[in-house]
Amino acid sequence: MDSPKNKQKRKRPPPQNPIEAAIKTWFHASALAQHQQWDFDELVAHAPKRWTVYEPMVLLPAGSFHTATWKQLLLDLSDEQVDLLWIQILAEISKRSGGTHLTHLAVNEGIPAALRHSPGGDAAGDNSAPENILRSPTGLHILHGDFGPASAEDITTDFEHAFWVSTRQNGVFQTWAPRWTMFSRGNIKEKARLLSFHDGRHMEDRKPPEDIWAVDLYAGIGYFTFSYAKLGMRVLCWELNPWSVEGLRRGAKGNGWSVRVVKDEHALTLPIEELISGGEQIIVFLEDNRHAARRIKELSELNISHVNCGLLPTSDASWKDAWDIAGRNRGQEAWLHLHENVGVADIEKRKGDIEQYFSSLAPDDNGNTDRTARVEHTELVKTFAPGVWHCVFDLYITRSSSIT
Repeated sequence: MDSPKNKQKRKRPPPQNPIEAAIKTWFHASALAQHQQWDFDELVAHAPKRWTVYEPMVLLPAGSFHTATWKQLLLDLSDEQVDLLWIQILAEISKRSGGTHLTHLAVNEGIPAALRHSPGGDAAGDNSAPENILRSPTGLHILHGDFGPASAEDITTDFEHAFWVSTRQNGVFQTWAPRWTMFSRGNIKEKARLLSFHDGRHMEDRKPPEDIWAVDLYAGIGYFTFSYAKLGMRVLCWELNPWSVEGLRRGAKGNGWSVRVVKDEHALTLPIEELISGGEQIIVFLEDNRHAARRIKELSELNISHVNCGLLPTSDASWKDAWDIAGRNRGQEAWLHLHENVGVADIEKRKGDIEQYFSSLAPDDNGNTDRTARVEHTELVKTFAPGVWHCVFDLYITRSSSIT
């Protein structure tokens, strides 16, 4: 008989991976064990080990169930047999997720740089394929569940019929339609950094937060827009993808923030003074951000503290406009947050290039310089590829009169 001391030393075995448990249950229930053609251990070895829950969806990593063994097995089975596997995986992960009822399963894939010409076509190697400027997740591999209409020709009605998922990061609610909008989980670090950006930092203008504005030139579903809103700022933002704008609108409402979407032809012709007069905390324009600088120029000077340029692999197409927008700031300082994919060996050089570029913009038409800019900080957000980092360069802009 074991002594109490020996019992205390015993460690509980680690819980079985729910995907492995699901495969085991399904494998034996399907009587596949009776066929020597299929090796259970090999199937488990080549099955995904990780997953992400975006209620009510489970998202598996890219390449899941795509090895030769799995592809052959899934081809040989009936649709009903395959679907039982996906249902079993959802059931097991639901148990691990505190009993949350998870109903949809998909495999994540990278966001393609170009769009396919047709459902059966492939843009790979096709230089004529249009650029995927909306960053649509066209490679999403749906395994189980109704993800809504496959055609988005009439977006005004498909919003209600689409499948929406959600998550919380840093206490902020976000929602999106995975068939039509990307979600970058790795941005959580940068969102948190923005939330604490002014902690311990001396600010020359102690205006109340509601008097401070932020501008987000690539708003998406509200990745960074929501960080500024949580700080109490008002936000002007631009986004081209109508699905992302709808996700931003729903997410803002879910967080209790008032939001105005400017999208129809008539509203886009109204003076911006009128568009922001309603007092909404977030005003999002469904249009190209090339209009942003022109629109903001129509306003009286605002206290613009931040301009976010969050596009990868580079946001440099918006830098001149971001500089002009920051120039409308009635305060003495502002920050531009410039997102870039940069090779690890080139980060310092890129920092210098950025400072040189903005220094060239500083003189006005008469050669006078009233603003200076320097990269105050370079944040390494996450690795984008081997040897390549998603960086954010914080460009600190000050009026000459504030420099001592």
